Amino acid sequence: MKFLMMIYVDDALLQALPDGEFDSMMRGCLAHADELREAGCVLGSQQLEAPATARSFRVRQQRSTVFDGPFAETKEYLAGFNLIEAQDLDEAVRIAQTFPWARIGAIEVRPVRDMDAVRQRVNARVEA
Repeated sequence: MKFLMMIYVDDALLQALPDGEFDSMMRGCLAHADELREAGCVLGSQQLEAPATARSFRVRQQRSTVFDGPFAETKEYLAGFNLIEAQDLDEAVRIAQTFPWARIGAIEVRPVRDMDAVRQRVNARVEA
């Protein structure tokens, strides 16, 4: 099964790290992700730019409104993600716990929905 491991960080905790600590954590994290990728557990990884660079929009009554910045004001924000492969949610959480980012935020692990099954359910074309 595929799971999305979403990494949230708190800027106050991030800024409070001693000099060089973030770089050290990042090097270790990248090396660990490379090992897990070689083992077939990590399928993809990306970091996101700061929330201030985002645009959010919503459509209400057929009218689209665009906002600068994140949709919601929160202390922790989505900073990156890993798409992982695991037998079940418990194993996915165990994999996520091997990453250091919960020290400066939180890690959310969520199952990825099978889009082919959704396509079949709604009678949409199944991609090959």
